[in-house]
Amino acid sequence: MRILQIIPSISLVYGGPSQMVLGLSAALASQGIDVTIITTDSNGDIGQDPLDVPLNLPIKQNGYEIIYFRCSPFRRYKFSLSLLQWLNQNARQFDLAHIHALFSPVTSFAATIARGHKLPYIIRPCGMLDPADLQKKKLLKQVYATLLERPNLAGAAAIHFTSKQEAKISERFGLDSTGKMPVPQDCLLLDSTGKMSVPKDLIIPLGVTADAYPEILPDSEIPIILFMSRIEPKKGLELLIPALESILEDGLKFNFILAGSNPQDADYEAKIKVKIKKSILEKFTTITGFVSGDSKAEMLRKADLFVLPSYYENFGIAVAEAMAAGVPVVISDRVYIWDDIQQAEAGWVVPLEVGAIARAIESALLAPQERQRRGFNGQAYAKKYYNWEAIARKTIEAYQHILSSINESD
Repeated sequence: MRILQIIPSISLVYGGPSQMVLGLSAALASQGIDVTIITTDSNGDIGQDPLDVPLNLPIKQNGYEIIYFRCSPFRRYKFSLSLLQWLNQNARQFDLAHIHALFSPVTSFAATIARGHKLPYIIRPCGMLDPADLQKKKLLKQVYATLLERPNLAGAAAIHFTSKQEAKISERFGLDSTGKMPVPQDCLLLDSTGKMSVPKDLIIPLGVTADAYPEILPDSEIPIILFMSRIEPKKGLELLIPALESILEDGLKFNFILAGSNPQDADYEAKIKVKIKKSILEKFTTITGFVSGDSKAEMLRKADLFVLPSYYENFGIAVAEAMAAGVPVVISDRVYIWDDIQQAEAGWVVPLEVGAIARAIESALLAPQERQRRGFNGQAYAKKYYNWEAIARKTIEAYQHILSSINESD
């Protein structure tokens, strides 16, 4: 089976959802799937140099191939004419394409090219069908959806959602439910008749390296609260900061680590830093900027509580990473793996209110044994359900069902 993964960029600047493609490709390759990734050298919309990588040449790594193409002529939009030309020439070499992102010109036109060559494809919207996300540049997205994304979704063999809640709330632009392909209950969402919807919904989570944290460290003398994500408005920092302030005013002590950055919105990042600097929170806060690799792993291992009160997250890869590290989490009920957190008893799920966030964090700080119990629960859950081997198996099973269904209909 030859699988083509298509994504606008895999730069760290774009966060976990982009990097996820590397983990998935390595996991698929380890189970005998021939995988090629095509992407651009984009490394941020403004102010960053392109990724320093060979262009237009297959690079072998971790069992799969990756080909980078120059962003041109519209670098800001991660567009690459050479990528689309390559796809048009090579589409028939592959059995199926897995396209990651919507409202990105390179993936939108890639889907169109795939249909032209009768190459079946899956679309992973990366949260871009969330009604809240669709409010950004609303009129432009309405036009874009009408012209490109609605036909792309209608022509997809499946839509890959990373949580049941993401699938439930996502906009479908009026598409109906009439599919016929039988699928496994544990990785696909069926309609009430037991048939797949059109476009067909795959429910497969993102993965983490679940064995990267062999032991859970003892609690710190003063608890460490960790926020590790992109510094952007949807992450709920403007609710979290006053919640933490109120806890300090109640006399509870903690150390707060703000880890993350946002080179695409430096003004907002600066606003958050100023807000903390003017707050009683300042002397209890460490701002690290973007972290990755060993530094990131060490930070997760040392944390006593992970917080992410986002306004919406289709999955929340940082939450899954915290769980894998054995760190209990406090998240909003708009982080769409909240149901997993409740089911696993891996943390606290709260509404988007300053008071509710403060109460949950305060409860966690006052109960170290309960924190530890929920941390162990989260780690066990992540190892079972978010490990790459299990995700690769589900993904391969989905690929096989799609291709067998197409062969039966020919």
